[in-house]
Amino acid sequence: MARYPGGTQVRGGYYWNPKTWTIVPVPRDGGALPGGPGDRWVRMPLLAVVFLMPVLGGLFVVFLPFIGFALFLYAIVRMATGAFRKGAADLASTVTPGWRPGEAHLTGKRAPGDREVPAKSEAMEKLAKEISQRRDGEED
Repeated sequence: MARYPGGTQVRGGYYWNPKTWTIVPVPRDGGALPGGPGDRWVRMPLLAVVFLMPVLGGLFVVFLPFIGFALFLYAIVRMATGAFRKGAADLASTVTPGWRPGEAHLTGKRAPGDREVPAKSEAMEKLAKEISQRRDGEED
């Protein structure tokens, strides 16, 4: 069986879209298939359509109650999980600490005997004096 994209000019007959399970009659003079280039249509012989239409209708009638139950359960689950999701978001917003710029977290604990400020070396003092002299020289 040949496949035709949607919007194609075709000769008369019956065309079936397996993706949406729809059958479209096209007049004897021909016409365009519905849908866009992403839709695929298959030309069906009349005898296949006569047997396929009752099968599709019967499947719809048989599975319609199951579809209804499935949609009902889906709605219940969405409502239940939505309530938990909202509660979890509210709890997370109250438990998380505020952001404090310049504060270090997860850096480990200070070893006993460590001083907060390291001792100044002679080289550091010499560099600090040189910097202050240059600053004083630039201001003049």
